[in-house]
Amino acid sequence: MLRRPVKKILTKIRYNNFQTLNSVELDKSKLLSNFALFKRLNPEFGIIPVLKANAYGHGLEQVAEILNDADCDYLAVDGYFEAAKIRDITNHKILVLGYIKPANVKLLDTKKCTFVVQDIEGLEAFASLNKPVKVHLELNTGMNRLGLQSDELMPYLQTLIKHPSLILDGVMTHLADADNPYDDLYTIRQTNLFDGYIKSILDFGLNPKYIHIAQTAGSTKTVSKYANSMRLGIGLYGINPLEAGDKHFNELSELQPVLELKSTVIKTIEMKTGDKVSYNGIFTAPKTMKIGVLPLGYYEGIPRELSNKGLVTYGNQALPIVGRVCMNHTMIDLKSEKVKIGDTVIVISRQTKQLNSIVNICRDNGLFSYSLLTGLSSSIRRVIV
Repeated sequence: MLRRPVKKILTKIRYNNFQTLNSVELDKSKLLSNFALFKRLNPEFGIIPVLKANAYGHGLEQVAEILNDADCDYLAVDGYFEAAKIRDITNHKILVLGYIKPANVKLLDTKKCTFVVQDIEGLEAFASLNKPVKVHLELNTGMNRLGLQSDELMPYLQTLIKHPSLILDGVMTHLADADNPYDDLYTIRQTNLFDGYIKSILDFGLNPKYIHIAQTAGSTKTVSKYANSMRLGIGLYGINPLEAGDKHFNELSELQPVLELKSTVIKTIEMKTGDKVSYNGIFTAPKTMKIGVLPLGYYEGIPRELSNKGLVTYGNQALPIVGRVCMNHTMIDLKSEKVKIGDTVIVISRQTKQLNSIVNICRDNGLFSYSLLTGLSSSIRRVIV
């Protein structure tokens, strides 16, 4: 009977000792510092860190582990499959934001998890379990994605009170235009609608513990009469979603990127003048030069847009990407005879001033920071440092 647990432990030990060619390193102190910044900026608010999409590409299990040192009640994920991965890791309750298929409710952990329930059918399904279930109600205030419309609210509330086992633990909405650098009118309109709905819910006799409207960007702009919590997404990972021209930009200036992506030079090639590199020969060596091959490409999350444009760093030296980024390989101009097979280079730097930081990669290549981060393959090992 002990064979399977022992085998699992030995497999984990072997995995941890296996030296990978690529790694995502997470700076624990920086992630906790980012969390603490939002606690200081919102001292009366509960902070709900959002770990959906593999913790914005950083590593779901690793970020959940780090956040055991954070003062929060909930971690939020999108789907139950994410909740299942961390329920034995985290000390916190888990808020499942995404839609739950009613047929699946009997399979869910309703002690550790709370669910955003989108409709009456979902409420009835959870009520059929005949045990306490905490739910959060989502309101549509202008995102027009998920959430109840105004005419759906009262029937939903009437269904809730019909089933004493259902506990309205929270109410939320999602801001659609909080990162607009020019005006906050749409955000103000959504906030006013939200507050009106909350008043109706309170007048109905329900008293949700968590009322959350803002995400990272919205936390700098939203003034709600009732909100007492916020969902912390991209800011937790040290990325400022506001543009430099936004009057609220500097409020988040202390954010520190958490992630660094490293790779290994696995081959070097001496190039003669006129030699071409990678698919379609879009790079031609202008002189004798040495290139290096890295074992990661667009499958691992290196955008093809960086072909002939991006760079990696080796110490303080920038090494340009040459030729087309391949599925599992990227070639770089080594420039220096010092770089050899087995050496480590930094593909994405957590130092914001480096040209290969998230903010600069996106700015210089027309990329979206969220997509770049969430596009990093889960096959790359995440390491807490």
